[in-house]
Amino acid sequence: MTSPVQLYVYDLSNGLAKQLSLQLTGRQIDGIWHTSVVVFGKEIFYGQGIGITAPGRSHHGTPLQVIDIGETAIDEDTFDEYLQEMKQHYTADKYHLLDFNCNSFTNDVIGFLTGGAIPEHIKDLPSDFLSTPFGAALRPTIDNMYRRPVPGAPAAPAPAPSADLASNPALAASVLQAVAAQAAGGQGPSAQAGHPLHATETLTAPLHPCTNPASFHNLLRTHRAVVADFTDQQCGPCRMIAPVFERLAEEKGVRAGMSGRGAAFTSIDIRVGQGNALAAEYGIRATPTFLFFLDGKKISEVKGADAAAIRSEVDLLLYQAYPPHPHTKLDAPAVQALSLNPILFTQVPALDTVFNKLSSNIKATPWPADAPASLDQATQALGTMLAYLKQRYPAADAPSATGKPAAQPAALGAWTSATHALASALPAEALFPLADLWRLAVLDPAAGAWCASGIASGASNPITILLRAYHRDTSARSLVLTVLRLLANSFAHATLARTLLSGAARTELTGVLVPALLHDHAGVRTAAASVAFNAAAALQKARVESVRLGGGGYADGEDEDWEIEMVSAVIEALDKERASEDVVHRLTACLAFLLRLSPFYEDQVLPMLEVLQAKSILLGKLEKGGCGEDGIAKKDVRSLVEEVAGKLCPA
Repeated sequence: MTSPVQLYVYDLSNGLAKQLSLQLTGRQIDGIWHTSVVVFGKEIFYGQGIGITAPGRSHHGTPLQVIDIGETAIDEDTFDEYLQEMKQHYTADKYHLLDFNCNSFTNDVIGFLTGGAIPEHIKDLPSDFLSTPFGAALRPTIDNMYRRPVPGAPAAPAPAPSADLASNPALAASVLQAVAAQAAGGQGPSAQAGHPLHATETLTAPLHPCTNPASFHNLLRTHRAVVADFTDQQCGPCRMIAPVFERLAEEKGVRAGMSGRGAAFTSIDIRVGQGNALAAEYGIRATPTFLFFLDGKKISEVKGADAAAIRSEVDLLLYQAYPPHPHTKLDAPAVQALSLNPILFTQVPALDTVFNKLSSNIKATPWPADAPASLDQATQALGTMLAYLKQRYPAADAPSATGKPAAQPAALGAWTSATHALASALPAEALFPLADLWRLAVLDPAAGAWCASGIASGASNPITILLRAYHRDTSARSLVLTVLRLLANSFAHATLARTLLSGAARTELTGVLVPALLHDHAGVRTAAASVAFNAAAALQKARVESVRLGGGGYADGEDEDWEIEMVSAVIEALDKERASEDVVHRLTACLAFLLRLSPFYEDQVLPMLEVLQAKSILLGKLEKGGCGEDGIAKKDVRSLVEEVAGKLCPA
């Protein structure tokens, strides 16, 4: 006779992660997942030790999601004996929000009951959160919360907040307090049922403990690369090497930023559960012993606490599992010397003049009765925006401020409402002074985060409003110029850059960018080339980081169709650009970043480059009349063009 097994899924943040994650981490995280197992009419979970309650009656309330795992043939008495043994391992003092949590426990229990594992969208990508600046900054604070005091030792000081947390401590504190309270067993409102959970929206431990063969074999089946640490809680060398192994799991574990590449790291204590059976299966006679698996097969092992040897084997395993992109061996000094920092338009105009021009445009236009805000409301909001910009960018003869003020959410909301109202009331050409004010405002990290959050959630935001205003009248040259400069400055904020390069936002950005690359006005082409460079540089930065972390250069979120469209548009723009060496420089650098380390390079991009005669077009810029009367003059630009043509484009 079999019994059904279910997994209950809860959100420890009670919705705060979904609301604030993009602003804090640069990633959309829909929840911080807590899981429990329901079997034999009981809900079993791990927090303050192993807890048992009637289904749905725990302090977490109603589950966000109920997943049917399958059936178990194990009887209830055997399961109760297993839980008694696990209570020695899953104790309250060992609990850690990141490293040893409820999901570690439920994965073990599911393995024992069914031979399976909790779904990948919950247990996988454990290092994703820690790879974000916010996660890295928050890690010491979380560690300090769970650090057990040493008898007789002075209390450890609380870690100083980093710049990432200090930029918005209220948000950080609210998320952390909500999660910690729920994880520790505090009362809180239950999460509401919502959308399916995704793999990149999980926060679990980077290390997966296994206490039975079923869990371990499932880990081997579901991951290309696996590193297993056979350990013993009574072994001194095991305890010494454990922190090194945990750091490797954080650095080299599976993560979204590398398109799911990386190794799964697991720790098997031979004194816990059926760990001794696993040790016997693989002939483990001493601890610690580290085994390395590729596609389910053991390929190497390290005996003893040899940190250098373990790291070397991990790197070799990842190299075999995910061979690096061929471009990692390409000698391209001119391309490698290019800065990955965005090109920004930071010149501050006479702000009163810009404001007066906008006011004049408003007065010249009848205010519609159905506008989203009244004329007085819009005018008042713009006045506060002007005052903020004057304080943030004081005139050269003004006293220097002690620090630049950050825009507050209430003010940003009012300015966005005013922008919406003006975009609905004024003709597109009359909006360029407003776009110029936002060009400066978006350099403020607080404004950048506001825009990113608005774009990601589909809420009203100035960038989307102004992009759509441009699409109403693509002949509005002054507006397209200032909107392009606003878009270029948006790449000063990493979160906003990622948001602009994904989903519908990328489509809208591309719709403005591609035709602007061929505009008849040199200033527009320069601004467009700057936006194209910034977008390609952001992509290249992610690829380079992937190489550094062992992902081989494959970045998260690569889109073949968009990259091919961009490569084609940049080559066409290079072909037609005869006047500006600066534009050619930016476009060539952009092309280099789009091509280098591209996952689509061999199969899709190379044939297209040949058809478009990219090499010939690039080399033509060096000839008389190719760009200016005598061709490109600057030595560094010539070197870059020659290198991109010779090493990244086919003959």
